[in-house]
Amino acid sequence: MSVNHYENFPVASLLCPPVLRPAVVAIYRFARTADDLADEGEVALFDRLEALDSLRDGVTALWADNTVAERWADILAPLLRVRQRHALPLQPFLDLLSAFRQDCANPVHPDMASVLDYCARSANPVGRLMLHLYGVHDPASQAQSDAICTALQLINFWQDLGQDLTRGRLYLPRDLLLQQHLARDHDLTADALCRHLQCLAAHPEGRQTLRAVVAARCQEARTLMLSGADLPLRLPGRIGWELRLVVQGGLRILDHIQAMDHNTALSRPRLGPADLPLLIWRAARQRPQDRQP
Repeated sequence: MSVNHYENFPVASLLCPPVLRPAVVAIYRFARTADDLADEGEVALFDRLEALDSLRDGVTALWADNTVAERWADILAPLLRVRQRHALPLQPFLDLLSAFRQDCANPVHPDMASVLDYCARSANPVGRLMLHLYGVHDPASQAQSDAICTALQLINFWQDLGQDLTRGRLYLPRDLLLQQHLARDHDLTADALCRHLQCLAAHPEGRQTLRAVVAARCQEARTLMLSGADLPLRLPGRIGWELRLVVQGGLRILDHIQAMDHNTALSRPRLGPADLPLLIWRAARQRPQDRQP
């Protein structure tokens, strides 16, 4: 689950127990608001950073002494109630805000380690909060949750490649692009790299190289997803079923990307109603150590 790609966020879904829905909605509203603050492109960078820092101060005060900052009362008042009821930890919220603050700067990732660090702050906290709500705290489950959430984030990156290039946002690391001759030494900003990749994608040779890069990144994401795929089989009831569907949804998007020869620089695959029966069937058939659905 990623916080800047909400297709997979389980907001008050039918599989979410009613007792947990207020908590899930409160977490979602916090993440949605912070994401909107970071993504308001017409607002000056200074003002976006100030708003995110103010929200960070507000959520920190909420955990410190139950103070609800007036500026953020609509978000923090519900969060206070669910924090008190479920003893939610503070760190995942701070990690999310750190990732959103990074989004404002729109940096170029120098290597894959930088991309994974971003995923650890932008995606993994959501999974850990969901586990916390269900009372799951063991390190093995947390590690598998991190694998699933990071994989989902990476899948979203490669699924949205073309859209992100248009927006001047890039998650392919610069060292990989240089290695594959998809970037020039003087392309130092995300905007410059994105413009160059768009030009390359318009020509057969460049498009073929870019497809090969996307294919390799998708295989990495699939391997990572499958490394965590046993987690939903160990979780009870509704969360297990919901997480099975999330896992299968991510894997199904990878199937669609493969079917279009990984050409996501020019077209964005998506799940549709026709995919639902297959997702349910795969989720029902999922077994421990089932590495290829």
